[in-house]
Amino acid sequence: MEFARIALVGSAALMAATMATALMAHGNVTPQAVDTSALPDIGPEWLEKNPYSGNAKAIAIGQSAYGQNCARCHGLDAESGGIAPDLRYLELGESGDQWFIERFQHGSAHDGKVYMPPFGEVLGQKAGWAIRAWLETKHEG
Repeated sequence: MEFARIALVGSAALMAATMATALMAHGNVTPQAVDTSALPDIGPEWLEKNPYSGNAKAIAIGQSAYGQNCARCHGLDAESGGIAPDLRYLELGESGDQWFIERFQHGSAHDGKVYMPPFGEVLGQKAGWAIRAWLETKHEG
């Protein structure tokens, strides 16, 4: 009986460790398309400042796009569980815009490990700025 209990506890610990590793890994991310047709056109050149800041339609589109493409790593409602940066604390204004769009476009990789895949070419500038517009509504200082 004691052996069975030890085996059960050991199995539970091994399963918990395996699940924790799986939860902390980013794995492959398949971007989900974002319909930005209702947003004003902003041209093909990447902007350095969010043209949709405060735009209610962009905020709604950004909320949906964030949930489909970002929440997996950055957390529901932009509240990170520790896998990736908590985007509620992303600086507001142009400097925060520039940091955000750089990461959105190019992703983040260090020492050959991809921490965030690039979304710029896949989702496009309009989707990126819509996500940023929504994130501004979640800002905490």
